[in-house]
Amino acid sequence: MFFRLVYESFRRQKRRKALAGVAITLGVAVATAMIAVATDVGDKISRELRSYGANLVVTPQEDTLDLQIDGVDLKPPSDGAYLNEADLPKIRGTFWHHNIVGFAPMLPVKVSANGQSLTLLGTYFSKKLTFGKEEFVTGVRITHPWWKVQGAWPDDESQDVLLGESLAAKLALKPGDEIQIGSRPHRVSGILSTGGPEENEVVAPLGLAQQILGKPGTVRRLYVSALTKPEDALARRDPKTMNAELFDRWYCSPYVESIAYQLQEAIPNSHAEQIRQVAQNEGTVLARIKGLMLLLTLAALLASALAVSAAMATAIFERRGEVGLMKALGGGNASIAALFFVEAMLLALIGGLVGFAGGAVLARQIGRSIFAAQITIDPVLLPVILALAVIVTFAGSALAIRRAVKFDPVYALRGEG
Repeated sequence: MFFRLVYESFRRQKRRKALAGVAITLGVAVATAMIAVATDVGDKISRELRSYGANLVVTPQEDTLDLQIDGVDLKPPSDGAYLNEADLPKIRGTFWHHNIVGFAPMLPVKVSANGQSLTLLGTYFSKKLTFGKEEFVTGVRITHPWWKVQGAWPDDESQDVLLGESLAAKLALKPGDEIQIGSRPHRVSGILSTGGPEENEVVAPLGLAQQILGKPGTVRRLYVSALTKPEDALARRDPKTMNAELFDRWYCSPYVESIAYQLQEAIPNSHAEQIRQVAQNEGTVLARIKGLMLLLTLAALLASALAVSAAMATAIFERRGEVGLMKALGGGNASIAALFFVEAMLLALIGGLVGFAGGAVLARQIGRSIFAAQITIDPVLLPVILALAVIVTFAGSALAIRRAVKFDPVYALRGEG
């Protein structure tokens, strides 16, 4: 009899049940999409933020040594401190090498060009390197994507150069012209626009800068672009104070600090640190985006609960005569409440399943349109979503069901409940 009453309720109140089901489905669909995106979006947002440049810089360890007596800095100039270019491919051997998007070495050299004293900056543009059997490409075209070139990028093995936009205007040079650097002419392959100091410099392949400096295989600093997770309490701890278990956890987490630590391990006599403003901004952006998604999820579930509450209140009010008859025949409050809660649970499960499917489609669409990537829906999310659907439906139905069990059978049978 109990299940027959449930069946008859759905059969006779199709419109009311459909409205409540649609409310649950829409709320659950939005919640599914937001939760799926929030749990899978961290790497994608981090990769998107990597388009704004490097977040780590590696310098010779000597640059970090301070020698002071009575407040006077006695540290010798560090112009003679360099990293070894041959060590750079070792970065691909670090634990988090898959998170390292790219790196670009820099070697500034003072030169005389067309009668003026200038800085020539040697770097990788799109350099092919090998580590073991692995071949990969790295350089400023990956780590500094905002650098724009009018003309062509130089080949990393060539003697061609780029001129900063301001410098090119000052020297009245354009792509295809030649510039005299020292005693040798070099072809200007393109004009570089960066919005930074490079616009007043000559930017050349690293090999050319090393040749002019007379120090083959040297690098002054290294910029690294890595995918990282936002800082938390563990990330901010000093690894020297950690026990072995905690250190392993820290080392095996893609914090910017742990990746910097591994870079120092890979490159001898180096010091790696985060470009703090970039790293902190990434964490802030990630936290705010996830916070926004949480707010959208809560708003969708609240709206769903309110819609369910309105639909259930109307449905139960229309059935006050039925409730009165059940009470007159000896039905207790618990059995009446159980009837309505079972109906609500069925609505929640049906709406939850349909909403989960719709939310999965919505999440994939968000992934394709915003991140140009596939959002992965974890199957473990389904029971979580169904639980949320049940909680929202019960929360929306509770007040109406409470009123139903308090109906006076006399007034309810007379239609005055």
